[in-house]
Amino acid sequence: MTHPSHSRPSLTDLTAFVAVATHRSFRRAADELGMAPSTLSHAMRALEERMGLRLLNRTTRSVSPTEAGFQLLDQLQPALAALDDALDSVAGFRGHVAGTVRVNAPRLAAALLVRAVLPLMAQRFPDVAVDIVVEGRLVDIVSGGFDAGVRLVDSIPKDMIAVPLAQPVRFICVAAPDYLARAGIPKTPDELTRHRCIGHRLPGGKLYRWDFARAGQGMTVDTAGAVVLDDEELMVDAAVQGLGIAYVVDLAAAPALEAGQLRKVLSAWMPAAETMAVYYPGHRAVPPALRAFLDVVRETVRG
Repeated sequence: MTHPSHSRPSLTDLTAFVAVATHRSFRRAADELGMAPSTLSHAMRALEERMGLRLLNRTTRSVSPTEAGFQLLDQLQPALAALDDALDSVAGFRGHVAGTVRVNAPRLAAALLVRAVLPLMAQRFPDVAVDIVVEGRLVDIVSGGFDAGVRLVDSIPKDMIAVPLAQPVRFICVAAPDYLARAGIPKTPDELTRHRCIGHRLPGGKLYRWDFARAGQGMTVDTAGAVVLDDEELMVDAAVQGLGIAYVVDLAAAPALEAGQLRKVLSAWMPAAETMAVYYPGHRAVPPALRAFLDVVRETVRG
């Protein structure tokens, strides 16, 4: 490819390249950037001409970075994030922070935000509104119009920046003392087939499979739910009522465990703890309201 000059590409073109390379789609990147796909495609060809490199492989149905494109993307993402930080660091000189932060989160994470983050937000940034949409399924926060999402770290797309929300959470098996007195205490996951189990239906319709691990060996159990629910707090309530064994996040069961309404079982078989995090696109400018929200999240974790 010939190149008429080696003039430095504009920040606008580089930001547009990161959007295209991340989304692997001119249409989705154009929607995010607020321009026509044809205009964006022309800008990317002009960028390649200016740099004397092919950065994107194009077919009629897809677009993906070349080897040079991947290397440029890896370097640009942290550089753009650092630039956003620099701009946000002086935002306070314009006056107080205001705006709305839209967050997509499962119910348990939303409860954590309400208890730990929102009171501090109201105190520090009273003109920032936090709009939380509770949703169990993993959504595309960019196309959904959200500023941020909350999920377990392993579920967060790799092109997102994650900020830990709370101490690591652990899945546990719990049951009411009276249920265990009637049905016995399972010693291994295999014994769950002889117990009543409270199933967890995922947003897509499938039942959640129970994962276990011991001495580095993992195993999964498909439980036949005597009761099937799609809400973790209701699963805890069902276990408290003696309806069977539930497989839930420790945060959800903590109050009932402390009150003696539930007991842990199969503790030696439970998988390692996982981290829940707030995540947001790494290739977009971070608005002051979102930056304020993320700062409060970091402070609550440190505290």
